[in-house]
Amino acid sequence: MEQRGGRGRPHRTAVLAAAVVILFFASVLLGSYTVTIPDFFTIVFNHLTGGVKIPGASFIVMENKLPRAVIGTLIGIAFGLAGALFQTMLRNPLASPDVIGISSGASAAAVVAIVVFGASGAAVSGAALAGALAVAALIYAISSGGKLRGTRRGNAAGNRLVLAGVGIAAALQAVVSFLMSRADIRTAADTLVWLNGSLNSASWDRAGVLLLALAALVPAAGVVAAPLRILELGDDAAAGLGVRVNRARLALVVTAVSLAAVATAAAGPVSFVAFLAGPIARRLTGTASLPASAFVGALIVLAADYVAANLAPLLLDGTVLPVGVITGALGAPFLLWLLVTANRKEA
Repeated sequence: MEQRGGRGRPHRTAVLAAAVVILFFASVLLGSYTVTIPDFFTIVFNHLTGGVKIPGASFIVMENKLPRAVIGTLIGIAFGLAGALFQTMLRNPLASPDVIGISSGASAAAVVAIVVFGASGAAVSGAALAGALAVAALIYAISSGGKLRGTRRGNAAGNRLVLAGVGIAAALQAVVSFLMSRADIRTAADTLVWLNGSLNSASWDRAGVLLLALAALVPAAGVVAAPLRILELGDDAAAGLGVRVNRARLALVVTAVSLAAVATAAAGPVSFVAFLAGPIARRLTGTASLPASAFVGALIVLAADYVAANLAPLLLDGTVLPVGVITGALGAPFLLWLLVTANRKEA
């Protein structure tokens, strides 16, 4: 999955991987309830073997902290890969799932399921997954002129895809706002937590489903990313080098959308992780590296969740923020900075 330009700095990707491991264990061992390393391994061993459980500590570690960290890591990897695939394929740093409407599709479908049908749990996740895939298909069809393959017109040009996604996202946001205004207070509060992206409902069942999905999608990303560097040269050049452009791009879009969709279904639309991971990884490694983007995505989610769950309550009278609030606060200024620097380059 490492792109060809990144061979000179593989150690930086390894450092990012090590940082993910360190932050993962920090999020489990530290915080409002600290656990020593020996106690952690004792708790996990006893849980797996049916041994004596430590009252309180076993529940906090095995049912709260550990599944929360596992899901945070997995959705960070998924969002990081999805954003890097879109941004590299379309040669546009704005082309991430949360900007072009994929996350909005998941959000709208989930809100419909919660507010209209009273769904909860796995049903909401399933609706979010279906909504993300449906909106992605619509965006691709609009941007490719109604043809998914076979002609040059069927290519999903970067600018058209981004514009189509932004327009659809705006329409879906209006749907979400309307449904929220019609919901009762309790339902609206539950829906708002999900819309902000949260790990508060992390569970082993959800982690297992997400792990199985990524076990298939991450290798698929490595396979479909093979012609990615050639596609960056442009459609004509890629076709001249023997790449089936429409087929390769469709495979990339399906894989990237699926990654973003399963992550959104697991924890809600965690803002700007897909948008931030690719550019940050590129600056750290000097190239478009999918593994580095995945690790940066995991770092962003783990760090943001640690702040939301442990530091924010100290400043906000015990209030635990959804992780999406922290990532949104990071992503908004980065987006503005990106637009300002782009304008300076054009000038």
